[in-house]
Amino acid sequence: MLEICDVYARNALKGVKLTIKRGEFVLIVGENGAGKSTLFAAISASIKPTSGQVLINGQGIAKLSPRKRSALVANVLQDPKLGTIGDMTIFENMNIAYMRGKRRGVFWHGNRRRLFEEKLAKLGMGLETRLDEYASNLSGGQRQALSLVMSTLAAYEVLLLDEITASLDDRSSELVMTVAQKIAEQDNKICLAITHDAEYIQKFKGRIVRLKNGKTKDAGGEF
Repeated sequence: MLEICDVYARNALKGVKLTIKRGEFVLIVGENGAGKSTLFAAISASIKPTSGQVLINGQGIAKLSPRKRSALVANVLQDPKLGTIGDMTIFENMNIAYMRGKRRGVFWHGNRRRLFEEKLAKLGMGLETRLDEYASNLSGGQRQALSLVMSTLAAYEVLLLDEITASLDDRSSELVMTVAQKIAEQDNKICLAITHDAEYIQKFKGRIVRLKNGKTKDAGGEF
């Protein structure tokens, strides 16, 4: 469970209270400057709230070491090129992601290639046959889908998707968001997605949380 307990931060969040249960895929919406990115930064502990705290399964995220935090929170960024390294192969990119949150010197065992192929096959994009290709050869949508899979290779509890379709065309955007929902559902984890895609928001049938004036409230209610 993710609990955001009366969080104030950067004059953008003013007493945010939010609880999200395991298995939920939640859209965070709001105008530019509403504090959506600040909220994500507080959840990942890249900034420390002025007051209040963020709990993941009862643990205060800000008090944990960077290694332990990285094993709880996974992020996918707006630009596909930031989530992957173009001059490395798909396999090499996935290998780096696989080791996220693990101590240096951990013995790598098992057939990771087969694991990576199985993960990529679920996308239905044929990437499982292209493990030895450079990531720079992929389209924007393919590269963002790869970033999604990479973010879930290591242990995680919360997946943060920050405008991951912002640089994609409509077809790729829909595909990537569908993949994201599928991954969150299959892994039974918590997923929060920031989006400005009005068409997607209108189609979305899950939980939508609006951020306004530094506070959050489920869509459908008045602020």
